[in-house]
Amino acid sequence: MRKRQPRLGFESADSDYDVRFLYVHQRDWYLSVEARRDVIERPLADELDVSGWELRKALRLLRKSNPPLLEWLKSPVVYQHDPLFAVEFGALAAKFYSPRRCFSHYLHMASGNWRDYLRNRDAVSLKKYLYVFRPLLACRWIERELGRVPMVFETLVAGVLDEPAVRSSLLELVARKKSGSEVCTAPPVEALSIFIENELTRLGRLARPVDANGEVDELDRFFRRYALAS
Repeated sequence: MRKRQPRLGFESADSDYDVRFLYVHQRDWYLSVEARRDVIERPLADELDVSGWELRKALRLLRKSNPPLLEWLKSPVVYQHDPLFAVEFGALAAKFYSPRRCFSHYLHMASGNWRDYLRNRDAVSLKKYLYVFRPLLACRWIERELGRVPMVFETLVAGVLDEPAVRSSLLELVARKKSGSEVCTAPPVEALSIFIENELTRLGRLARPVDANGEVDELDRFFRRYALAS
């Protein structure tokens, strides 16, 4: 299954293409005593960033409701896939989807990006606001029980960002970045910074959402059918 990494919705014209895929080896690869590398990565070339995960690794991550893997599965652009595999893997993803784990992942990401790039600074790179707001709004999406988080940024904004002044300031930054205009270093945007601080505090106090309820035996059966039958 090969997918182009879904666009976040604020890429510029010269952004590279992220290609992600899952793969399996021949049966004997899995019967080795030695641990072996379970990813394929290629250096960035010709605007292509290509990497893939071996199926067992992917299923282990699926069991943990790994948000990047779940995001791969929602890509609107698919280069190549096995239709039956895609349907069955998608069904497993739904069973093992854990709002609790995804919420924690996105909240940790938003907090880290805020701390590392924006908090307590006299001048900031304004585009970094976008990398705080996406995980922050993802937490809101999960809090409101709207399902798995969409990749497209404007969908998140339209779905859960209710504050008009914050939305206006944020979408202005998105438009500037998508147009290829320089999103400069400047004093912090007060409306965005205040929102982030308040929202991080509020989200941090919430009771965590529900966990996944999938059975690991289902993953084992799926793995054996696709990886050990050859």
